[in-house]
Amino acid sequence: MSRLILNHIRRIQPIALTLRKSNAIPKIAYSAPNTHHGFSTTPHRRIMEMTGFTENQIMVREAVSTVCSQFPNTYWQDRDQKEEDPWEFHAAMAKGGWLGVALPEALGGSGLGISEAVMMMQTIAESGAGMAGAQAIHANVYATQPLAKFGTKDQLEGIIPNIVSGKWRTCFGVTEPNTGLDTLRLRTLATKEADGSYSITGQKIWITCAQVARKMILLARTRPLENVAKPSEGLSLFCIDLDKDAPGLDMRKIKKMGGRAVDANEVFFDNYKIPADTLIGSENDGFRIILHGMNAERCLLAGEALGLGYAALKKAAEYARERVVFQRPIGMNQGIAHPLADAYMYLEAAKLATYHAARLYDNSTKDKSIRQDAIGVAANTAKYLAAEAAFTACERAVMTYGGMGYAMEYDVERWLRECLVPRIAPVSREMIMNYISEKVLQLPRSY
Repeated sequence: MSRLILNHIRRIQPIALTLRKSNAIPKIAYSAPNTHHGFSTTPHRRIMEMTGFTENQIMVREAVSTVCSQFPNTYWQDRDQKEEDPWEFHAAMAKGGWLGVALPEALGGSGLGISEAVMMMQTIAESGAGMAGAQAIHANVYATQPLAKFGTKDQLEGIIPNIVSGKWRTCFGVTEPNTGLDTLRLRTLATKEADGSYSITGQKIWITCAQVARKMILLARTRPLENVAKPSEGLSLFCIDLDKDAPGLDMRKIKKMGGRAVDANEVFFDNYKIPADTLIGSENDGFRIILHGMNAERCLLAGEALGLGYAALKKAAEYARERVVFQRPIGMNQGIAHPLADAYMYLEAAKLATYHAARLYDNSTKDKSIRQDAIGVAANTAKYLAAEAAFTACERAVMTYGGMGYAMEYDVERWLRECLVPRIAPVSREMIMNYISEKVLQLPRSY
């Protein structure tokens, strides 16, 4: 084990030990509502097969589980129903040093890889936090990857430590209402002024955590679409302040089906002024730069989907063992047992694909024989398989519970609502199949 990992363990373990001993998070402990909820905490015993994981990944899983154990399912039920940001959870993860899990140690991070970050995100979702818990922090992991790789010294030293410490939160501004998945044809324009600053005009949509974020990693056009030879040209990446009091910026919260503890937003720019030093890398090179965040994001989403699926499946199996109808546990019926067994095998297969993709992403920094297109194929495949496996597991968990699966207090209905997210975002199932058809099978492009 490297010195870097040992230093990370030394920093994390005292915090984890303190949490275990006190059974509370200092200064930010959560008090659940004075109501009773059956099966209100997801037990620590997991059903995922752990053979083959590295010592680092297992360490991450154990330490993050310790933090997550302070936030029972009742916490997430409450936040979901009230649509309130889980700031206590974000603060606890920051206090443990986890927001910089895949960022350089020199910048306050842990110097670990996306493989460990995926394990962290899976552990969060699997703890009962679901997609809401994961979405509260995952932009801190993937959105900062392009900044860490291409940012200036001033950007790295001035921004990343504040994100890692939890002082600032960040969001990712790419999707637009009129282009959807056709990212290369986005229209938000960054017009360069005489003094080198930029004026942003346009609209973004489905921006998670924009209401609580201090920073946004923004993809915008510095050259209009009509003036480029290819749609991938003329895009630039920025790390901007989200100053709600400044002229030219407006946000509108979107009411949504699941993950309601974290906000999703429409963001409107109308000649919103940003300094020249917010540009990441070179002007008009944004598409190449942002790919470093997109493949990481797909790996993370796959991990979150796995966590959701394993959590739901474990609860369903427990219920099937305990629920007695017609004088026998319902799990004795193959009509209950076989769908759950089937869901487990699909989760295990998706797990292998997910950690394979993360391993390729990490190893590509040292092994130049690993092509970026191979990482793209692996990451998209993992995201697809994990999302489908999670949906299957969550849907079957609700059906195993029957009528009680429809009740809020048993959590599986919340996870079913949330498991649609990795099927839809950040790229749909159909677009992934288009990608594989074209890039791997070399079939004609259909769109």
